[in-house]
Amino acid sequence: MATDYKITIEKVKSNLIEDISKVGTVNDLKLLDIKYLGRQGEVNQLFKSLPIKENPLIGKDINELKNLCAKLLSEMVDHLLQQPSAIAFDVTIPGIQLPKGTKHLITKAIEDIESIFNQLGFVRRRYNEVETDWYYAEGLNIPKGHPARDDQETFYLSEDVVLTAHTSNGQLHEMEAIKVPPIKMINISKTYRRQADATHSPMFHQFEGLVIDKDINITNLIGVTEYFAKSYFGKDRVIRLRPHHFQFTEPSFEIDISCGLCHGTGKIRDKDCKICKSGWLELGGAGMVHPNVLKNGGLDPEKYSGFAFGWGVERVLMMKSGLSLPDLRLLYTDDLRFLKQF
Repeated sequence: MATDYKITIEKVKSNLIEDISKVGTVNDLKLLDIKYLGRQGEVNQLFKSLPIKENPLIGKDINELKNLCAKLLSEMVDHLLQQPSAIAFDVTIPGIQLPKGTKHLITKAIEDIESIFNQLGFVRRRYNEVETDWYYAEGLNIPKGHPARDDQETFYLSEDVVLTAHTSNGQLHEMEAIKVPPIKMINISKTYRRQADATHSPMFHQFEGLVIDKDINITNLIGVTEYFAKSYFGKDRVIRLRPHHFQFTEPSFEIDISCGLCHGTGKIRDKDCKICKSGWLELGGAGMVHPNVLKNGGLDPEKYSGFAFGWGVERVLMMKSGLSLPDLRLLYTDDLRFLKQF
């Protein structure tokens, strides 16, 4: 039996010496190191295949072989590195430039939006994404059973807890936190809706602006939204207010912005603009804060007034001049071929 195991060990040793004699590069030696000394290498396999528990001398001989392998491989590395042909590169040549990451389009858009509103004195907030029904709907003048709830594609976690489909819940939180206006808040957060197509995603980002003080009116709303539109989209872009209905604002508006492709004409070379078809693109909703919402936030509507607006981050990003995004869902891809464009 002793002779058998020694023959096996000697065979591995003989194979190693033969393999070493054939190598010509350091990379060849690295492969030999894996072949003989790796976790599944031939030397380690001897510990599993030979009866080392029955004869402790077998384990001793295997360890001696292991040390010999390491010694022979190390000596051969030194020998190869001393050869003139071993220097395969010029150490003074600059190394290969590693790829550098950049901020994601959505991250950059959020930073740009926050920066613009900071210039107007708005304070950045981020309120709950999982919310109670009071802050999400009832406190915003949408009681249970109200028809306005039929239009909301909401994820309900329980009867009174939801994943927020809008950032308007931040209005009540901000009023409760400040208590005494003025209030100038921009709430940027994730929102969730049961929608998925070229212009909708189950998860997306919104930014909610809220201004409350004495004598706030629609002209203030127009001034702020126009400042944002020109700062973010370009000085040649203009906005318009279109009457609409939102339960938590009165009066309410849809804010439109002139199309950056056809410059608000609706035509490109006598053909309808494929982007807007009318010269205008819908930016988002806005309006004067409803008196009931002010009351629910603990403020006196006879003393204070305010305006609010809520727009999608991905939406304004897709409408930016010079950026062609045919499908909103591309923003969430991990395909570097797409992301490297930006």
